[in-house]
Amino acid sequence: MPYIQLDAIDLRILKALQGDGRLTNTELAEVVGLSQSPCLRRVRRLEADGYIRSYRAVLEREAVGLSLTVFVEIKLDTSSRSAAEGLEQALAAMPEVVTCHMLSGESDCLAEVVVPSVKAYEELLNSVLRQLPNVRDIRSNIALKRVKSEAPMPLTHLKRGDVHGGS
Repeated sequence: MPYIQLDAIDLRILKALQGDGRLTNTELAEVVGLSQSPCLRRVRRLEADGYIRSYRAVLEREAVGLSLTVFVEIKLDTSSRSAAEGLEQALAAMPEVVTCHMLSGESDCLAEVVVPSVKAYEELLNSVLRQLPNVRDIRSNIALKRVKSEAPMPLTHLKRGDVHGGS
């Protein structure tokens, strides 16, 4: 991704859109102190340069019947690239997996899984996760309470002059 010079207005745009992705261009321009046309140009540039990846609705898990969150640690029985790639592809294709990270350390992977109930997780564990190739160990950690989730990205490290590149 080519870096652009982020100035204070760019940072205000990113912060505002993280807070509310449904702001109209008129509302956003007012929040960041620009007229509408320059504001829209900046947003389009931030999108084109990959700073803004997408816009979406964040659903309330419990309201849509996904009241159980399980953090699943997976250890592979081999350190081969093909085994890791196979696991990545399998987990990425599962709708129940809402976040997934490949790790260095004790486990090879940490997946956040959302399901309606313990029974639903047991079914997923037995019929899908335990059937994945090259899996040596699976450890499940049930979340008791969600303290913070879907938080905006902190942007304080992106002060003017800290980002490489030009226009």
